[in-house]
Amino acid sequence: MRKTITTVFVALIATLMMTGCGAIKMGKIYTFDFSSETQDAYLVMMGKLSESGDPAQAMMKEWEITDKDITEEDIFDDMKELAGDYNMRFVGEKNMFRLTEAENPTPDKVVHARIAEFCSLSIAKKMLNHSRYYGGFMPCRVIYVEYGDGRRYLVSMDMTLAIYGGTDKKPIPEDLFNSMLDVKKAMEEIPAIAAGYDIEEEEEEE
Repeated sequence: MRKTITTVFVALIATLMMTGCGAIKMGKIYTFDFSSETQDAYLVMMGKLSESGDPAQAMMKEWEITDKDITEEDIFDDMKELAGDYNMRFVGEKNMFRLTEAENPTPDKVVHARIAEFCSLSIAKKMLNHSRYYGGFMPCRVIYVEYGDGRRYLVSMDMTLAIYGGTDKKPIPEDLFNSMLDVKKAMEEIPAIAAGYDIEEEEEEE
């Protein structure tokens, strides 16, 4: 897998270099000035992109809900309760849509979607003071998606690139960095637990 990701990364650099001097400079910026953690983060993203062809999927994490006994309301109730355990607040939810029979719900079509929103105001303030553009990610969201064939998923943004995707030109202060790691942990573990995953078992396997 690592070899495949590296191949994709090398191919991208080669493409940049073959498209002119400006691209050569661009290739330098996007490789040599990155820390090893940043390069790893982008390599993982490009690996996912290479496998799926879907840039949105490459920037997200998802958890399939396989236990049919877990209801939608169970999931949202669990996420609301778990938020406090991770020093987050459940700040809202929105029903996006639910298809009716007249709208011809099919097995491969999303028939229902609902969003849960989370925030830590103290961390949000620090993130905005570092870069107002973090505001585009706020509040943190988890979307519940259900297909016509009964498949159900929770999807949330992968915060890896938000944390490791920069350069030394604008480093994230250590205090903010650690706070962002806490948010990343929350936004991965809250939906995972609500979807029925055993976090401790997964950590042992890693």
